[in-house]
Amino acid sequence: MTHQPEALSPAPKKLPRLVLSQDGLGQAPAIYAFPPNRATLGGTAYLIVGEVNILVDCPAWDKTNQEFIQTQGGIEFLFITHRGAIAQAKELQQSFGCQIVVQEQEAYLLPGLQLSPFQRDMDLSNDSQAIWTPGYSPGSACLYYKPLQGVLFSGRHLLPRPDGQLALIRQAKTFHWPRQQRSLQQLVQRFSPSTLEIICPGANTGFLRGRSCIESAYAQLVAAMADSP
Repeated sequence: MTHQPEALSPAPKKLPRLVLSQDGLGQAPAIYAFPPNRATLGGTAYLIVGEVNILVDCPAWDKTNQEFIQTQGGIEFLFITHRGAIAQAKELQQSFGCQIVVQEQEAYLLPGLQLSPFQRDMDLSNDSQAIWTPGYSPGSACLYYKPLQGVLFSGRHLLPRPDGQLALIRQAKTFHWPRQQRSLQQLVQRFSPSTLEIICPGANTGFLRGRSCIESAYAQLVAAMADSP
């Protein structure tokens, strides 16, 4: 039995949208994107429906999103890409009994919760792997999902620019810019055009101008590394 918190914020106007699926109609494996969450400064959370269900970052905590997750079979894991995406992690764990996967340097921000902290890499399933990509924050991390031609959930480590191209974006709150650059280089070395086709960024999705994700992902990684000062 799951626990439902007493108060939920009003339902959003938009439902989660289908980003990718095996047949284009939502057949598993499938990926859904939630509307931007004000509690995470406009961050975009994703739901992977597959061998195990994984929620990447926290969507707005409201009845519509809660019911949507339930209709998809709940979640086994909540994966946190960076400290700014924690938001309603406690409520999500109470409702769905999910394990929270977070890089060990961000774990102290989630006291009292059931965590699976990792150092560098961690397999969540046969198809998914957490990857430490420090720089934006000390425990910034990406999630790699092997099906659907290879998908990388980049959090705020890599974001679309206003022209829709993928980039490292240096911000006032960036923890360590050279480390963030090295993290990108390590991703380029880790993947190839045959293992990485899609990137789902954790913010700035409005810059995609109607697209649901970034395609030709490996080429975009290489271009982002070339453009990084």
